Amino acid sequence: MTKSGISTQKELAEKMGISKNQLSMLLSPNFNPIKSNALKLCHTLGVNIEDIIYSEQLELDLGDIDTKADVEIESTINVFHYEGSHSVEVRDIVAAKQYTAVELFAGAGGLALGLEMAGFHSLGLVEIDKYACKTLRKNRPHWNVIEKDIIEVAEHGIKNFINNCPNDIDLLSGGYPCQAFSYAGKKLGLNDARGTLFYYYAKILQELQPKMFLAENVKGLVNHDNGKTLATMLSVFEEIGYNVQWKVLNALDYDVAQKRERIFIIGIRKDLVEKYNVSYRFPKPYGYTLTLRDVLQDVPPSEGAKYPEEKRKVLELVPPGGYWRDLPEEIAKQYMGKSYYSGGGRTGMARRLSWDEPCLTLTCSPAQKQTERCHPEETRPFTVREYARIQSFPDDWVFDCSMNNAYKQIGNAVPVHMAKAVGLSIVKVLNEINKKGNA
Repeated sequence: MTKSGISTQKELAEKMGISKNQLSMLLSPNFNPIKSNALKLCHTLGVNIEDIIYSEQLELDLGDIDTKADVEIESTINVFHYEGSHSVEVRDIVAAKQYTAVELFAGAGGLALGLEMAGFHSLGLVEIDKYACKTLRKNRPHWNVIEKDIIEVAEHGIKNFINNCPNDIDLLSGGYPCQAFSYAGKKLGLNDARGTLFYYYAKILQELQPKMFLAENVKGLVNHDNGKTLATMLSVFEEIGYNVQWKVLNALDYDVAQKRERIFIIGIRKDLVEKYNVSYRFPKPYGYTLTLRDVLQDVPPSEGAKYPEEKRKVLELVPPGGYWRDLPEEIAKQYMGKSYYSGGGRTGMARRLSWDEPCLTLTCSPAQKQTERCHPEETRPFTVREYARIQSFPDDWVFDCSMNNAYKQIGNAVPVHMAKAVGLSIVKVLNEINKKGNA
């Protein structure tokens, strides 16, 4: 605390956005950090978890798992050695040719559309959700939408689902869910990932051996299971034959009016790195930020969720840019219930956005109490088309489904312009390989 310039536990609690009682529980020798805000504590103090808690707090019920092997696993790889530290300006990059891509967990097409804008031609998109598949087919009838379970595709071989599949595909992309691994093996290998959807992503990567891959996930992956989940993924990618980097990017930096952080993991096949001496750099931030005023002009009319009358009356009292602290005390107590007494920020509750700020991260539901996103002027959630604008989907991208399903598809998507920026950074490497290969 002293090194971080924090003199009291009260001050530390305020910086973490929790109450002093919560902090006292956090520092208790009987506290289990795996189920806590311990990672937030470490981040605030700028220390490792081992520096602030007793070793007994780290003990887990490992059952029959070899704890010695688990120690070996943790010491095998430091994920921060793989964090990207260099960036490149991408807005002037143009694809030297149309590059080929295969996408897994395609959803409603945010990532695929951004990659298309960057210069990629889709050979196939795997997606199990029938409504998302309907959206993909509606907007891109020529796309090869593979409406299958990823497990089935991996077991049968993805090449069997792609007509005239080329031997040398340029890119495999996709955002698999974040799941913990078993750590049953002696090293961080593919077998440890069995039973997870990442495993099937990795198996398809192993089958296709594309020049590059892109994996996208939630920011929380960095610290998931104390970093062991990400460590396993990085180790598996290395095992399959890729030089790999990761970085947490913010959509706000890439022409998106939304604070939305995601981790991107990028790999280049090792033989190409050695042969052509190429390396990858993440897209440099554009240097400006958009606000809701910039993106919500002349939005096409569409349906949208509505607040219950009781909730609407409460939010009517919140000014643009405000939240529950702007409510009269008695109304705030009634609206928040027990949350009112738990301390901390909770700035998402009763939150009304303003025209002059970007949106907070959109969720799959436009009116969740803990993550409210009320319209700046009107007392209502954003409409479906406003949601799509904030995620940088073009107005002609149709969501032909129920309103609730449209919110879900849009909320789960990678912002299109963010995907384009990452796509262009990949195109830069592929252009170099193409140029050197033809020299």
